Amino acid sequence: MEITLEISYYPLVDKYNVPVKKFISKIKENEKINVEAGVMSTVISGNYSDVMDMLITQLEPLMEEYPSVFNIKISNACKISNNRAQ
Repeated sequence: MEITLEISYYPLVDKYNVPVKKFISKIKENEKINVEAGVMSTVISGNYSDVMDMLITQLEPLMEEYPSVFNIKISNACKISNNRAQ
């Protein structure tokens, strides 16, 4: 099943852009998902398992290093085009 996820990351530190850039660069390394970084949120799409696995592997290290707030919306009804290999 294909899903689309919108995520906003709010690291509760003075230099918040450092962990945000770190997060976006790490998720963009995953060739199984499509990532569209925006000014206020990032939209991620792909296979349910691939997207959820990415969340599991990427959120925990950030939350261990920084006090963090994530706002996440997940949909299987709002498809976006996948610019990566189909």
